[in-house]
Amino acid sequence: MKKLCISSVLACLALFSLPAYGQWKPAGDKIKTKWAQEIDVDNVLPEYPRPIMERQDWMNLNGLWSYAVQPCGKASPASFDGQILVPFAIESSLSGVGRTLGAENELWYQRDFSVPGKWSGKRVLLHFGAVDWKADVWVNGIKVGTHTGGFAPFSFDITAALQKGSNRLTVKVWDPTDKSYQPRGKQVSSPEGIWYTPVSGIWQTVWLEPVPQRYISSLKTTPDIDGYKLTVQAAIDAPAAGDKVEVRVFDGERLVATAAAINGQPVEVAMPEDAKLWSPDSPFLYRMEVSLCSGGKVQDQVQSYAAMRKYSTKRDDKGIVRLQLNNKDLFQFGPLDQGWWPDGLYTAPTDEALRYDIEKTKDFGFNMIRKHIKVEPARWYTHCDRLGIIVWQDMPSGDRNPEWQNRKYFEGTELTRSPESEANYRKEWKEIIDCLYSYPCIGTWVPFNEAWGQFKTREIAEWTKQYDPTRLVNPASGGNHYTCGDMLDLHNYPNPEMYLYDAQRATVLGEYGGIGLVLKGHLWEPDRNWGYVQFSTSEDATKEYLKFAKLLKDMIAQGFSAAVYTQTTDVEIEVNGLLTYDRKVIKLDEAALRQINSEICNSLK
Repeated sequence: MKKLCISSVLACLALFSLPAYGQWKPAGDKIKTKWAQEIDVDNVLPEYPRPIMERQDWMNLNGLWSYAVQPCGKASPASFDGQILVPFAIESSLSGVGRTLGAENELWYQRDFSVPGKWSGKRVLLHFGAVDWKADVWVNGIKVGTHTGGFAPFSFDITAALQKGSNRLTVKVWDPTDKSYQPRGKQVSSPEGIWYTPVSGIWQTVWLEPVPQRYISSLKTTPDIDGYKLTVQAAIDAPAAGDKVEVRVFDGERLVATAAAINGQPVEVAMPEDAKLWSPDSPFLYRMEVSLCSGGKVQDQVQSYAAMRKYSTKRDDKGIVRLQLNNKDLFQFGPLDQGWWPDGLYTAPTDEALRYDIEKTKDFGFNMIRKHIKVEPARWYTHCDRLGIIVWQDMPSGDRNPEWQNRKYFEGTELTRSPESEANYRKEWKEIIDCLYSYPCIGTWVPFNEAWGQFKTREIAEWTKQYDPTRLVNPASGGNHYTCGDMLDLHNYPNPEMYLYDAQRATVLGEYGGIGLVLKGHLWEPDRNWGYVQFSTSEDATKEYLKFAKLLKDMIAQGFSAAVYTQTTDVEIEVNGLLTYDRKVIKLDEAALRQINSEICNSLK
């Protein structure tokens, strides 16, 4: 009886403490995924957000925050408009708001938190998975940092701003969408056709993490299967003389190898000559334990993982330059994956949903995904690592577009960017490569797509290759074409076509397909939809897919070394997905696709 009374009192207090603007619910009347119903506002995306470098202690700050929209330049709001569910963009249904921000406004967030007592004596880091686009952050009214860039994670040490008991976190965001030069991908102020709803504000997990006074701030892991070596570079915050970084590598629970280094040197781990190699058919991951030691004691320790794998190109016995994985020819074939959700826009409703698209890609018999002008949360790449999918990672496009000269081979028109625009592109591209470098799944960097914001192509491609020589570089998917990087990438809709060929680089079909099928009850806008070609039945759409796939298969012997089919899911008014936008219907015959896709993926083995 006593427990019942206490519970009742607490429940009453909770009710009285709720803001006057009430409880959260999804906004709008658009279609939603099944996972939207599974959201618990007190436990939103509860999984550890950075599995490539994991510590045991952390605190998730996702959930209901107060929000306000104000004209640019105004001071912190005296009152708020309501509640927003973080980490869903304000324009999304799952935010509970469903409102366009606009370049003339700023979005303010606020929430309170308390630091656990067991964190006493530790430094406290505030992490943001991603915020689009410019974020200013305060803790207890003290400015702790600013970040620009909508796709890369960032962190601030907030220790000196913390106080005992409750702490107040305030975030201000400005996002001009397509009114400025920043990378934005498919977002536009007025969505239509292949252009989608804006995404503004926090769209990935916000979290706190306690760390020692000196700690491991990042890892850069590089496998070398030819030299039987794994190199781990651990960045140390506040390094000291005598610091030792130790790396232990495990196959399950079995210790496979160990090595250490001091004086900031990378740790070179000698791997066994029979080390297990990572591939889509066998995505084996070694577990890693990385420790920072000083004075004979472990100061910090993180859990990570790595894979032994190699991406390269090589001319085959017919003189065709092929993509290789682990020194063997592999035809890489997969869907163009936009990574959009009808309810969460950039943000999947749950981790199960995030994983689902990758699982279906494997079920369809593909071995690759082209992540199209978007960067995903860290967990998406870990799912690809674990499931065995190669990723072509696009740089999100931005600024303006020069003339697209798709069928001209040499020296297409390039954009002349302002110094600010160019500097921002370089900054964000470097941040994206830095945060994704250690994920084994990423095989190709794609700096530009179809001349969208394309500038200084040779220089950007060469910088990308120099900065990360372990991956392939696709300099401009679909043109404008320049003789640089590792591949020539053609786009052709709807059918596959090899209208150009490069004898010095790999020739790939970076986009084709776009077979549309309208399914009522699963449409973003019932009266407005679009596809490159459209069919009225799944049977007819499947027949067209198989026809294209057989054409593609024949072109492999002629010189194609990879291909990308458009696309994984419907997106907004595009209806050319293998799945509906709400992920409730597989639109084409999965078994038939799996058979032909597997034949294509295995064609060079």
